[in-house]
Amino acid sequence: MGVSGSSADAAKQDGPAQPPPSTPRRIDVHHHVYPPEWFAAKKDFILASSDNPPTIMTQWTPQRSLEQMDQYGISTAVVCLGNPGVWFGDVQESRMLMRICNEYMARLGGDFPGRFGAFAPLALPDVEGCLNEIAYAFDVLKMDGVHVLSSYGERWPGDPFFDPVFAELDRRKAVVFIHPTAPDFCANLNTGAPPSILELPFDEARAVASLVFNGVVTRYPDIKFMISHAGGPIPVLATRMDQLMRNPRIAERLPEGVPAALKKLYFEVANSTVNPSAMAALNALVPPSQILFGSDYPYVRIEKTVGGLDRLDYGPDMLAAINHTTALKLFPRFA
Repeated sequence: MGVSGSSADAAKQDGPAQPPPSTPRRIDVHHHVYPPEWFAAKKDFILASSDNPPTIMTQWTPQRSLEQMDQYGISTAVVCLGNPGVWFGDVQESRMLMRICNEYMARLGGDFPGRFGAFAPLALPDVEGCLNEIAYAFDVLKMDGVHVLSSYGERWPGDPFFDPVFAELDRRKAVVFIHPTAPDFCANLNTGAPPSILELPFDEARAVASLVFNGVVTRYPDIKFMISHAGGPIPVLATRMDQLMRNPRIAERLPEGVPAALKKLYFEVANSTVNPSAMAALNALVPPSQILFGSDYPYVRIEKTVGGLDRLDYGPDMLAAINHTTALKLFPRFA
């Protein structure tokens, strides 16, 4: 199976990948990997819960990532685990899966220096386990940030239950990548569309709303929250969200208002650059210094985001900001 074997051995089967010197240097902040032990442990659940073809995961190897990165001018991919993540309701299992995934991704970065960074996946409902894994991921493995899902059961990231985790991440000035998932109560809605089409972007909006309206973004200003897919509906809903400032309880948590809270967020543009309206809404919400390149590989073909970006007629400074300058502010080690 394509996800078996060590990262270095898998890549060396077809020879070393050499990036073409003439291509632009992109940093991809939304790039999935599938650690073999994680996949083996949860294979049946993973394949049953995905509406993507199973070959997307079973045929992934580090070499395939490197080939695609070289083809589209990506110097570094900051990788994260694919859905459904590491939380399946069992604390001991989640701690095992966090450790398996984080050590695999750290080895991947060591096998290919400069080509891979990594977000450490967290099983957010296990607060104690997350705190222990944050220390291990940052202090021992030297990972680049953490990755959490947009919801867990009936809790979204802004739930006060998770405050100890975000307090620690704030202390560490961490980058926190929020990746969308389908919330439990939406999993079987009969909309005629699979969850990845509607429920993931809508749940991303719920996650951002929970972080903003529960005051997490304000209380923990040193966290760099990164939202995927150009924020989904958030840029369009920003003005509507600001109407809640009429509520004194919410206004107390957001002394600078909703727009100011949203402008603290970072957004990557995977699968969004093909939609000029989505990009226009995002550009109206935040400056280029808050926008990053992401591919969502292998779920989305990299050429889709690259090609869409090339057709947007952005100036060289804006393209540089999206492709690498903004990312280098968050991950200076990749300069």
